[in-house]
Amino acid sequence: MATGLAGTVSTRPADLDTHGRDENHLDSIPPRAVVFAETRDDVVTTMRWSARHDVAIIPFGTGTSAEGHVVPLGGEVSLDVSRMNRLVALCPEDFHAVVQPGLTRNGLNTRAREFGLTFPVDPGADASLGGMAATNASGTTTIRYGGMRANTLALEVVLASGDVLRLGRPVRKSSSGYDLRDLFIGSAGTLGVITELTVALHPVPEEIAVLWAFFPDVAAAVAGAFAAVGTGLPIARLELLDEITAGLLAQDVPGLVPDAPALFVELHSSTAAGLATELDIARRALLEAGASTLGTATAQAEREAIWEARHRLFWSIRRAFPGRRYLITDTAVPLSAIVEHAQVISQLRADLGLDVVTTGHVGDGNIHTVVAVAEGQDAPAALFSDELVRHALRVGGTCTGEHGIGLSKRQYLAAEHGDAALWMARIKGLFDPANVLNPGKVVGPDLLSDALAAR
Repeated sequence: MATGLAGTVSTRPADLDTHGRDENHLDSIPPRAVVFAETRDDVVTTMRWSARHDVAIIPFGTGTSAEGHVVPLGGEVSLDVSRMNRLVALCPEDFHAVVQPGLTRNGLNTRAREFGLTFPVDPGADASLGGMAATNASGTTTIRYGGMRANTLALEVVLASGDVLRLGRPVRKSSSGYDLRDLFIGSAGTLGVITELTVALHPVPEEIAVLWAFFPDVAAAVAGAFAAVGTGLPIARLELLDEITAGLLAQDVPGLVPDAPALFVELHSSTAAGLATELDIARRALLEAGASTLGTATAQAEREAIWEARHRLFWSIRRAFPGRRYLITDTAVPLSAIVEHAQVISQLRADLGLDVVTTGHVGDGNIHTVVAVAEGQDAPAALFSDELVRHALRVGGTCTGEHGIGLSKRQYLAAEHGDAALWMARIKGLFDPANVLNPGKVVGPDLLSDALAAR
């Protein structure tokens, strides 16, 4: 198996098990082997070996994806780039860093903060930067800083053939040629393997506060979110929690009111006086929208406790609903449709008898749900997810705001994109004609077959 491969090759059961699953609910399927690449040349050698032997390759970072991106379908080799974790260059004067794909966002931020800088994209998990680019990850700070596309300046990728492409330049804008960089961002390793990234850095804000507010119902909380955005304040995070989520977080964060929908608003400013003014404006807007209890955290420890509890929500759900299977999914809808989308979630939850926890990056319309699936509830849980996605599409939204298509949502690609989905499949066929790069993900086999037949 190792003949012709570079890097460390493992067939240890523990390694195979780890690389056969991600955070999705799908069953684990171990790969044929795991290649731990340590250099770009290791990746090039692996892809050339793949082309010669017609063995499919699945790029793997930290395994924190949520839609089955790294789950094998049978016989693939997992290409783990986590050992390619160097900070190649940190350029404070240019506000960017050059990194290898296995470096995590926390690893980058530890170094960047020495220069008063931060990489702001925050999906919650300490994901690898290569994996974040591959899924076009975003998160709680997207309303202020954008996601991975907005914060990735350049890429180096290895194609299925083993050829190396450099895409983009370390500048903030360019109108030069077709934008192949953005084509690879969000492609989930189906077009190439990312071996280097240049990412944008931003100044660490001088003053930060988190304001929370509780509302009588979700519709009022959404109205509060619109009111906050309407103030024109530079909001850095704007999170919606349903009453179940708020109750779970109240167990870990003192001062929170359980069992009431809530908004969490993070504000940044360069001065204490400026932050005080922003907080006053935000409080008035939330109270006028119907907020009841308000609270503020300005101390770093308090703020970090709030966001740590939010990011550890999945573990709180496991604690509240032990022994379940957990279906994690996300959708995104136009802001005007958030209330209706939340009502659909509540109705489906009641009709199907499911335990569902809902939260969302309400500033960009991205809604997350976790279904704690009890024994015998697989079919209702699948119906819940399907109905939720189809409602999002009906109101002009998307089947996934940030998790990606992966394996779990490829059946919605054509429903969302129409004829453009066929062109996506043709692009897959152009870059990977033998279909050896993460096959079956994003573009399903039927769509790929139709695209190739139409050429």
